Parts: sequence; structure tokens; C-alpha cells
Amino acid sequence: MADREDFLRWVETSLYEAELALHNGDAGPRRALWSRAEPVSILGAFRNAHGRAEVEEVFTFLERTFSDCTSYMFELQAYDVGGDMAYTAGLEHTSTSVDGQPRSYTLRATQVYRREGGTWKVAHRHADTVTA
Repeated sequence: MADREDFLRWVETSLYEAELALHNGDAGPRRALWSRAEPVSILGAFRNAHGRAEVEEVFTFLERTFSDCTSYMFELQAYDVGGDMAYTAGLEHTSTSVDGQPRSYTLRATQVYRREGGTWKVAHRHADTVTA
């Protein structure tokens, strides 16, 4: 049970803070939480990426695109931990500027994590826009 509790605490602190920073135009904290080991991938609302080089390109694009986040909330709907693997699924409610224009949206987001050297790292992300 401690694994689940520790993972959830990491999601609610480190991962949350990295996503908030990204929506303010700083991808550094997100970069730090992503795995350096292959495979890594993004099936994103804005762009897709496969492999470290493409994932890095997405992070660079996003930090140039986002600014002035006024609200970010992750509504966790499901998660689990099994050994050195974990996942989250939930809704990301965001109000930020996209290319300088204020915008609010909700994404369905699922992420897969690996424990590497005792630390959780993101290995895969899938997100798409929730439509009315």
C-alpha cells in the first residue's frame, strides 16, 4: 500500500508542479520527470512524438506556445501501481495563454510511468481534447 500512497503523493506534488510550470512556459520541470530511457512516446492533443529526440522537440514547442497559466487542475479518475510500473488517467482542466491568446480547455490524459533508480519517470502520455 505504501507504493500506491507514495506514487499518489508524487503525482499530486512533483508531477502537478511540472505541468503547472509547463503551462507557464517552462518545460524544465517536465523534462526532469520524463524518462531518459527508450521507449518514450507522446500521443498528444497538439503533437505526437516517438523517442527522446521527438519528445524533446514537443517540450520545446510547448514551452514556446504556453504562457500566463491562470488555472491548472488534474482531476485524477484512476491510477494504479504494479511493481516498477504505474499509470494515471484523468482530466486536465487548464486556463492558459496559447500563442498569446487566453484559452481554457479540458484534456483527457493517460500517462504511463516507470520507476527508474527509485524515482518515478513518465514513459508515455496520451491526451486529447474533451468535446461537449
